[in-house]
Amino acid sequence: MSTDRGTYHHGNLREAIIEAALRLIGERGPSGFAFADLARAAGVSPAAPYRHFRDRTAVNAEIARRGFEKFAAELEAAATAQRARPVAALEACGRAYLTFARREPAFYAVMFGPDLPDDPDLRRAADGAFAVLRRAAESACGPRVAPGRPPPLMVALHVWALAHGIAALFVAGAAHRRLPMSPEDLLEAGMLVYLQSLGLTA
Repeated sequence: MSTDRGTYHHGNLREAIIEAALRLIGERGPSGFAFADLARAAGVSPAAPYRHFRDRTAVNAEIARRGFEKFAAELEAAATAQRARPVAALEACGRAYLTFARREPAFYAVMFGPDLPDDPDLRRAADGAFAVLRRAAESACGPRVAPGRPPPLMVALHVWALAHGIAALFVAGAAHRRLPMSPEDLLEAGMLVYLQSLGLTA
């Protein structure tokens, strides 16, 4: 890349901006930097990011979209590995949720952060991730809703809320909080109590 601001060349400017944004998000959070900071972190001119993104919100929307696609793939892999045991597949989705939050904190912070636009591509990606969990819940619950048991959609939402709550409190940027057990053990215990209350066992 040339150091001349007027004639610089970047091999893949869009990806450089995304990578720089992820670094800044990891350091400062999704709203902790300005667009000019992003250009500086990417090593490009202040005007260069505007070639691909109108503002920081658009950058975050793209990061969230990519994050949800990665998230969906990892949930799918976890469920598929336990396909023969539907309840275990649902539990595996919960564990994959925590794993993703721990391994991809910058993506996770943006995906579930505020101020994302109502973008159709982002919405499709987010819906695709939840669809994996919903399918796992449908398989675990079986073709008929047992008396007193919530429908699979509600089960999926309950599992999502449990995993998300534990991730938000004890995984994603919450190292100051201490537990007598790991977040994974806490999730396993919560899932066990919840699923057994529904008459579902792995």
